Amino acid sequence: MIDPTTLDDHAFAVWAAERAGSVLLDVRAGAAADGLEGKALKDAGDAAAQAELDRVLTAHRPDDAVLSEEATDDTSRVTARRVWIIDPLDGTREFSEPPRDDWAVHVALWEDGDLVAGAVAQPALGETFSTGRPSVVPPRTSERPRIAVSRSRPPAFVEALAAELDAELVPMGSAGVKVMSVVRDLADAYVHAGGQYQWDNAAPVAVARAAGLHCSRVDGSPLVYNEEDTSLPDLIVCRPELADEIIDFVRRHGTA
Repeated sequence: MIDPTTLDDHAFAVWAAERAGSVLLDVRAGAAADGLEGKALKDAGDAAAQAELDRVLTAHRPDDAVLSEEATDDTSRVTARRVWIIDPLDGTREFSEPPRDDWAVHVALWEDGDLVAGAVAQPALGETFSTGRPSVVPPRTSERPRIAVSRSRPPAFVEALAAELDAELVPMGSAGVKVMSVVRDLADAYVHAGGQYQWDNAAPVAVARAAGLHCSRVDGSPLVYNEEDTSLPDLIVCRPELADEIIDFVRRHGTA
């Protein structure tokens, strides 16, 4: 059995994300018997994963602040040295549609001005990606660039970007899954400008950076975390060789 008090922050992020992921799999497995579907299943998953992460952080990182999608924001965190930025269930829609596997748990640590550790668990795949054991992104296997987009709301500007780059659009679920698709060589870029929050991308960005991918705002400026305003509406995560072309397109055409 793992003793979480002995884990460094990278390993702790993995352990915490996998604990929440296990709880989510249990909620999903019991959904039919409990009469849970649709919004009720989403809400049950959010609540159960938040409770588990709250429990483990309170028990094992009691001096650290927390920013979570599913908890009231204590803005005193902006003066804290260490802040865990978590999304207990990223991709609630996909989670509520078994057997979809494109949903995730995000656990990241911000310390002294930047992200220093993170894990993205994809429980339905049995996979966790982390900064402790950074992924090695393989050479690109596709002739045309692949851009991960929302399966339900692909933004028009990304369609125009794909046309300019002669790229293929690859629809999939949660933000974390889209970023991990670049880490996994299932896509070459994820470009988003439709509105997100710090918890939507902190852990995925930490993992992507550790893997050597380019991560920035769509105008090329840095992604900044633990700001009082939790909105972080746009980002690019891509193979480094595509970054200049994508940023140049946004500068010329915008994201409207």
